[in-house]
Order: sequence, then C-alpha cells, then structure tokens
Amino acid sequence: MARDLVGYGRTPRPVEWPDGARVVVNLVLVYEEGSEYSVLEGDDRNDGWGEYADAGVQPPQRDLGTETHYDYGARAGVWRLARIVDDAGVPATVCATAVALELNPDVAGWMRERGHDLLGHGWRWIESWRLSREEERDQIARAIETFERVLGERPLGWNCRSWPSPHTRELLVDEGGFIYDSDGSADDVPYYVPSSGRPFLVVPYSKTYNDSRYLVAPGFSSPRDFLDTLTLGLDELVRDGRTALMTVPVHARWTGQAARAAAVRAFLEHAQTLDGVAFMRRLDIARWWLDSYPP
Repeated sequence: MARDLVGYGRTPRPVEWPDGARVVVNLVLVYEEGSEYSVLEGDDRNDGWGEYADAGVQPPQRDLGTETHYDYGARAGVWRLARIVDDAGVPATVCATAVALELNPDVAGWMRERGHDLLGHGWRWIESWRLSREEERDQIARAIETFERVLGERPLGWNCRSWPSPHTRELLVDEGGFIYDSDGSADDVPYYVPSSGRPFLVVPYSKTYNDSRYLVAPGFSSPRDFLDTLTLGLDELVRDGRTALMTVPVHARWTGQAARAAAVRAFLEHAQTLDGVAFMRRLDIARWWLDSYPP
C-alpha cells in the first residue's frame, strides 16, 4: 500500500460542514471492557492495566487486580461519561467491541435511546495484525453478527485496536457493508485511499487528542493536561479558519474516572461557547463527505 505524503496540498479546496460549521468535533466513547486478553477467556496472556510499569500477573494465573480495572470501566466509568454526554446534549460515537456490548447490553440500550452511532472496534479487543487473513475475516463477520443481535444494527465504520493489519481495509471493502474506516490519522478532514481497485473513505482518527496519552511518556500527567490539549487544539482549529474534524477518543476505564471525566465536561462546555463549532456523529460525518465530496 503506497503512502500519500501530499494529500490536499498547500491550498486545499474549500469545503463545508452542515449548516456552515467550520470545525466539527466528534466525541468517541471507547468501550472495550470484558473483551481484553485474559486467561479467563483462554488467551495466552493477560492485558495490562496500562498505567504501571509492572506488566501484571501472567499465565497460568488470572490477573484479578487488573480485571477489576476493566470492570470499573463497565460498571461505573461508561455511565459517568454517558451522563456527561447526556448533560451536554451532544451526539457521540461509541467505538465498541462486539463482546463488550454483549456483556453489558445496557450500553447498547443507551446508544439506541440517545441515537449514538457505532464505530466497530472488533469482535474482541485484540491485535488484528497478529491474525491470519482468514482469522481476521472470521472475526469481522462474528463482530457484525453480534452487533446486529445485541445492538440491532451493524457497524458501517471500523477501527482496529491500535493498528490495522495489512489485510484489514481490503477485508472491509470485500465484506461490502462498510462505508469508511478510521484506522488512519493522516489529515484534519476525511480523505480517500485506494483499496481493492476503488476509492475508500477514511474518517481520520487521532492519537493526539486521545486519552491513551495518560499511559505514555511524555503524556498527560494530569486531567488539566488533557483539557489544555483539547481546548488549545480546538481554539487553533477555529482560528485557522479551515474546515477541520477534531476527533476526541475517551476510554471508559481511563477517562471514566471522576477527575479525568471532569476534563471532558469542561471541554464540552468550552466547545459549545465557540461560533462555528458543531458536534456530529462519525457516521454522519462519513455520509456527509461521501455525498458532498465524492471521490
């Protein structure tokens, strides 16, 4: 797969969001709890907590302490973030694994009640680049079946754990029902890439405005670091005057913690005071781009 280091170039063509918005914010609530690597599920490893240097307990023992960290995301964190989203009255995208929703169907119920869209995040929260092509194809199919059964709808977009495999995009195109993926982070607006002989839409993700930076160094040592990064980024995008998409991914077990959730609430309050800023679901962004700016 060839790289494109030019993109829209020095002077991109003018584009618009609905209702004349200049910057669209897409809040992504990432929900993976219960689908991580675990001896309990027959895996050969236990996923780590991510916030300590110690890798944790490894097979053949279960890591009972780390399991409860993930449990917190499902029992408390996801609902704290849901309340913040509800209070702000903004649309959100839930980037969920199929197994996580199956284990906690109330999250799927909240999505249906509030009209939040789904970004498929795999059948389980596992590394697709470790799978064979046929294993990955099977897991995509299992995810779609589970989403349809638990949520009542299939995903139209896809985002892998951390990185896609060399086969992921082609498998999504071959499956036939996906209209975009979010495994690339190459621009401030959606863009097209060739796959299986035709253009395929990428709605870019963000590693910069992502709460996973609580886990890396240099990263966020305080929720104020996250808030400053979000507000400075949004303010600059507005000042820049170009059409832009700002993706803000937050994880239930990390930003569902009260201090970190407060930063999300403060950011949403700030964003809602700015002219030219709108909130959209990821699916609506993809559909708008496909209709307004076809390849």
